[in-house]
Amino acid sequence: MLELEHGFRVVDAHAHLDHDERAVTTYGRDTGPDELERECHQAGIVRAAVSPSPRPREEGYLRANNAIARLSVDRPFLAFARLNGALDPTGGPMAAVRNWRPNRENYHIRPGDVEQYAYDDRFHGFVLDPAVDGLPDEEVVAELAAVDLPVVVYCRPGFPPRAAEGELIGEGFPVILAGFGGYPHDHDRMTQSLDLLDAYDRLYLDTWAVRSRELLERGLLEYPDRILFGSGTPEIHPNVALMEILTLDVSEDAMQRVFNKNPVRLIPGFAP
Repeated sequence: MLELEHGFRVVDAHAHLDHDERAVTTYGRDTGPDELERECHQAGIVRAAVSPSPRPREEGYLRANNAIARLSVDRPFLAFARLNGALDPTGGPMAAVRNWRPNRENYHIRPGDVEQYAYDDRFHGFVLDPAVDGLPDEEVVAELAAVDLPVVVYCRPGFPPRAAEGELIGEGFPVILAGFGGYPHDHDRMTQSLDLLDAYDRLYLDTWAVRSRELLERGLLEYPDRILFGSGTPEIHPNVALMEILTLDVSEDAMQRVFNKNPVRLIPGFAP
């Protein structure tokens, strides 16, 4: 795609980086670091937060996270470590039984892993997708609060924003709900997430896959300090994600906030 022309400094709070056969099979093209860097440059994105795509539960994310950190060196990427957990996030009686004495396997994240990720200066935050990877236990959540780095949280049908409110939001660390806490055209969950911004000062939303102009404009107008640009690349091309914001009927100041000021305030590694 042609390079976009715009006058904003843009950082991307939501991108994925993989460079193996699984990524090629999933996305139909090579999504390695060089391709991602080139696409970000074409879109005018100066830095992007990257994390691994989902892996089989029994595989864990240690190797994938280390690969992300290694591939981010000398590139305009900030590595985010993806975490899994031993708890069942679905709620209900069966989940309560399973979670009463959770069986933490060797591939599940431990508090010491979170501490190491946070303090070796390679990672700038974390990613949780409880419906896919399981929910971390109380000890891990407590360690996330201790290191106090931003945590991107996916809210799928099996783990909606209200579930995130009960388990992760308000636990002592900043939370970014991916895609306004929903998926394209899932207005109910996205609206729930916007409403939660009134109750939690350290809750943020990113713009990944939010197809509703109405919701995007409402978020930028009513909560100008709490919305971050996130493309979701390579699932969504960064040019496309940027145009969804650039064509909104909002002020230049609102765009500067979502593209740069808000993510830089939350994630210092994005600073010039």
